[in-house]
Amino acid sequence: MKIGFIGLGNMGAPMAVNLVKAGHEVTGFDVANTPPEGVSEAASAAAAATGKDAVITMLPNGAILRSVAEEIIPAMSPGAVLIDCSTVDVDSARAVASQAEAAGLGAVDAPVSGGVGGAAGGTLTFMAGGSEDAFAKAAPLFEIMGQKAVHCGDAGAGQSAKICNNMILGVTMIATCEAFALADKLGLDRQKMFDVVSTSSGYSWTMNAYCPAPGVGPTSPADNGYVPGFAADLMLKDLRLSQQAAESADADTPMGAMAQALYARFVEEEDGKGRDFSAMLPRFEKRGRSAE
Repeated sequence: MKIGFIGLGNMGAPMAVNLVKAGHEVTGFDVANTPPEGVSEAASAAAAATGKDAVITMLPNGAILRSVAEEIIPAMSPGAVLIDCSTVDVDSARAVASQAEAAGLGAVDAPVSGGVGGAAGGTLTFMAGGSEDAFAKAAPLFEIMGQKAVHCGDAGAGQSAKICNNMILGVTMIATCEAFALADKLGLDRQKMFDVVSTSSGYSWTMNAYCPAPGVGPTSPADNGYVPGFAADLMLKDLRLSQQAAESADADTPMGAMAQALYARFVEEEDGKGRDFSAMLPRFEKRGRSAE
């Protein structure tokens, strides 16, 4: 296939490389980064999208996605598919899909889980929204860039699934970090707590697979000074998207709202910026009951 790839940052670049390795012809564009080896460079986003069977975008937010869509949709060939792998607000995903479909294009919103390691290793999970036909066109590319793709429903369903998942992730990470900090103050050994909780009703991905306590459980960013596997800044972005969606849908999400507030304080007022989202644990270690 001839593929345009717009957004060649930490995630987009290795995804594009995997498509090249699989034998596809990839032309890329990024305002800040040069394409990786094997990816041809286009002079503009529109040029990258012209004459392609599929165009993949990996962009920072909904406003930028809408702006790029305005540029590339008129340049795309009828029948081509636009695959947006960014994590953006549901309304932007639906608006871009509607614009693409009106131009005779397929459209799939397909945010990912798996981080930079998953992008490099081709083991991402794609949460996809869009028509059956559009998903069918995108599916062979998902198989190259990832290990799993779930068709969640119509336009916007992929973004909905991503933000619901990450709201759970943010809330459970906070609870896991709080529990370790409480265990410390109760004199309970962290390994003993892990041995109990990881096989009991407190089991969670944040405890069992991504433990925030150094030296406990499988290797995680906690064992590397909290260098990000998933940055607290990105968790804050996703929690804000969850609350934006909750406001739009009139959904009561008090735990999600509290998690957003805590990560906002951690990133914007404390030392969380540029650290892994599990670095909430040393934050709670330093705090007492009366801390504001």
